[in-house]
Amino acid sequence: MKFITHRPLWVNILVGILLALGIFALILLSLGWLTGHGKAATVPSVTGKNYDEARKILKKAGFDVEIQDSVYVDTSKPLTVIKQLPDADEVVKSNRTIFLIISRAVPPLVEMPNLLGYSYRNAEMVLKNMDLKIGDTTFKPDFARNAILEQNYNGAPITPGSKIRKGSTITLVLGDGVGKKEFTVPVITGMEYCKAKAVLEENGIVIGAIVTDANVTDTCNAWIYKQNPERFDDEKRIQRIRSGQTIDVWLQVDKPAKTDSTDKKPSSDL
Repeated sequence: MKFITHRPLWVNILVGILLALGIFALILLSLGWLTGHGKAATVPSVTGKNYDEARKILKKAGFDVEIQDSVYVDTSKPLTVIKQLPDADEVVKSNRTIFLIISRAVPPLVEMPNLLGYSYRNAEMVLKNMDLKIGDTTFKPDFARNAILEQNYNGAPITPGSKIRKGSTITLVLGDGVGKKEFTVPVITGMEYCKAKAVLEENGIVIGAIVTDANVTDTCNAWIYKQNPERFDDEKRIQRIRSGQTIDVWLQVDKPAKTDSTDKKPSSDL
């Protein structure tokens, strides 16, 4: 203390300034060593490579590696580098962390949409937006040409809302419009609605308008007592129909009394 107090004040101030300058200079000189100033490296390109391979390349180049995010890309294999930050060939400080965005190992789940009744073009757009693929399409007789009649996954129908992996393939059944094959109008009067409907659908005929009596509560088990068109016209000539066309039906609770027309089974040429 005497060493300091017995000196003039200006000497102490000068010593303090010189000491501060010395500490400041020491910090500046050591800053480059502490921060790695002047040591730079070029970032190698690892986009498109498997994550393990990309990590080895970056580590060998002196960089740290960290996964920033994982996304689903149907055109990339799982765990493939989609993007790197900083980009390839940038010159950065050594030991910098390179962030990677990689493709997901397991595709995420999405809900299967309801495509029934959509046109093929609309269904294609919906599936594409949900990262689902369209497989082979088939056709069946139906008046709605190119409308979606069925949606299948792995060979079985898939209901709307079912969980399915992105990238899965959906096969579609489309209507082919009114068919060219022409046959006799079948007699479905005197049949239960659901049984008649199944017979008609096997041959591409669609139930059109359904008119029910007031006391009908169970359409499936109701009885058809009238149909349009009928097998014979007003002049008793046989009428013909094509796949994709419709038959209107009238339903009642009780089985109708048999007539000449209802005694006949659906035509054998169906």
